[in-house]
Amino acid sequence: MKNSRPTLGVALTLDALERVEGLRDFVFDRDRDLEVQDLVPVGALVEDRWTYTVERARPLLDGHKGRVGIHGPFEGLFIDTPDPEVRAIVQTRLDAALSAAIGLDRGRGLGHIVIHSPYTTWHWYNRGTHYDDTAAILERTHRCLGPAVRRAEDHGLTFVIENCEDKDPAERVALAASFNSPAVRVSLDTGHAHYAHGSTGAPPVDVFVHAAGAALAHVHLQDADGVADRHWQIGKGSIHWHAVFAQLAKLPEMPRLIVELAQIRDIFASAAFLSAAGLAD
Repeated sequence: MKNSRPTLGVALTLDALERVEGLRDFVFDRDRDLEVQDLVPVGALVEDRWTYTVERARPLLDGHKGRVGIHGPFEGLFIDTPDPEVRAIVQTRLDAALSAAIGLDRGRGLGHIVIHSPYTTWHWYNRGTHYDDTAAILERTHRCLGPAVRRAEDHGLTFVIENCEDKDPAERVALAASFNSPAVRVSLDTGHAHYAHGSTGAPPVDVFVHAAGAALAHVHLQDADGVADRHWQIGKGSIHWHAVFAQLAKLPEMPRLIVELAQIRDIFASAAFLSAAGLAD
C-alpha cells in the first residue's frame, strides 16, 4: 500500500552483523534494507581490497532479500575537486566502490551508494560575492562523477547525494537533477540537517524532506542536538520526528530509511521508539 508504515533499514559493518547479539535476527526477520559501511575507511578500496568485503558478505547475507547498498568513500575525496590529478584518484575510488556495490547487489539493480554533497557553509555565505563558486561546483562535480554515473546506469545502481554542511536544501536536489539520470538521486541525513538548522540557520529537517520531494531516495535516520553530528539513538536528541515522518508520508514513494547510529546496539531502542510513536517498524 502506498505510504504504508515503513520498515526501517540499518547501516552496519559486517563485524556488527556477525557479533552483535540479536542484530542478524532483526535484519533477516523483516528483510530490512542494509547499508554496508566497511568501505568507508581509508584504504578499504585500494588495490581491489573491496573484493574481500564482497566475498565476506556473501555467506553473511545468504537468504537476505532486502536491498543492499554501501556508504561510499568520502574522507579527503571531494566530488568537486578542482585538481585533475586528485580527481583521478577520486574517480578510481568511486569505480572501486561501484564494483563493490555491484557485487553486494547480486545483479538485482537495487543497490545504492552514498556520496557526500560538495556544498559547504563557506560556499553558502559567499554566494553572490567575488568568491561565488556555484557554477564551477556544478561543472566540476559533473566532470568527476560522469564516468561513475554512466557505469551505475548500466547496472541499475543509484548514487545518492547526502547533505553534510548544506544550508540550502534545494542546492543538491538541483545538482542531482542536473545529471538527468536515474542513477543520481538525493539522500538526507537527519542529524546533518539538524546540525545545519541549529548551528548555521538552515531550515528544520522536515523542510529538507519537502525540498527533496520525489528525488529523495535514501534517508539516514539519526538523532542529534542541533549542534554537532551526533548519531545518537533516535529519541535521545531534539529532532521533531513526527514532522519528519509527516513529510515523508507525502512523498510518492517512501525512500529507503537507514538507521545510522554511533552505537549499533542502539538500533533496537531506536526502532522501538519509532514503532511506539506509530512512525515506522
